[in-house]
Amino acid sequence: MKTNKEAFNDYLLLEKKYSTHTAEAYLGDVLSFEVFNKANFGQEDIEGVNYSQIRSWIVDLVDLGMSNVSVNRKMASLKAFYKFLLKSKQIQVNPMLKHKSLKTPKIVQIPFSEKELKDLLVQIDAPLGFEEVRDKLIVEMFYMTGMRRAELIGLMIKNVDVYSNVVKVLGKRNKERIIPILPIVADQLDSYMKEREALDEIVDLDYFFLSKKGLKLSESFVYRLINSYFSRVSEKVKKSPHVLRHTFATHLLNNGADLNSVKELLGHSSLASTQVYTHNSLAELKKVYKDAHPRNK
Repeated sequence: MKTNKEAFNDYLLLEKKYSTHTAEAYLGDVLSFEVFNKANFGQEDIEGVNYSQIRSWIVDLVDLGMSNVSVNRKMASLKAFYKFLLKSKQIQVNPMLKHKSLKTPKIVQIPFSEKELKDLLVQIDAPLGFEEVRDKLIVEMFYMTGMRRAELIGLMIKNVDVYSNVVKVLGKRNKERIIPILPIVADQLDSYMKEREALDEIVDLDYFFLSKKGLKLSESFVYRLINSYFSRVSEKVKKSPHVLRHTFATHLLNNGADLNSVKELLGHSSLASTQVYTHNSLAELKKVYKDAHPRNK
């Protein structure tokens, strides 16, 4: 018979559709609390704890120098665990019911400007050879689709439809969504495919983006690629695939796209996640308002 923790792991993977990495992180946090609880309260299992024990762990983590963001992540793991126990009738009362997350500073992501994007794309306008063609396409795909780094790396060749100008990506919790692509990108997709077919060897045949050795790209490689290219045109501290995703959403909103459409393109489950991108649109709106209103002249 499976333990509660083993059943919880299955619940995360099979029902919640979390990735193996995420499930391992959640389970690791639960096990860490179990170790703390046994050492400090002499309690073998954590199914019957009260909130004061959880609060003691929070105090201990903060005293050890852990950031509020990291503590909140661990509490999210516990919250999911006790919610699972309640759902499976292993406990009658959720000890995390009245828990409130620790306050964290709001980190404002600064997107690339339209000028920075234009300057970079002009610089890499006529790529030569497999790697240059691929690198430019990666930049374009991030900016034109707003897809996540993991989605781009996991993009399957069968899900790239040049004729219909769409790509199908597998997002968080294995949710599929279809993203339209502009004809200019479709032309680049065609160029890349020709270069890809000319590779000496293709190991990871099913994946669309490959290294010159025919292997699936790594997350660190894609991060370094974006950081390197944007270092040519931007002095922003953070230059990452996520900033490009943020740029995609911000530029759409600045140019009149509605929030619901951007939400669908990004693959967000709720509007609350998309609204973090509106601060830049509001700034643009204020500028237009200030420049256009007669009372300001």
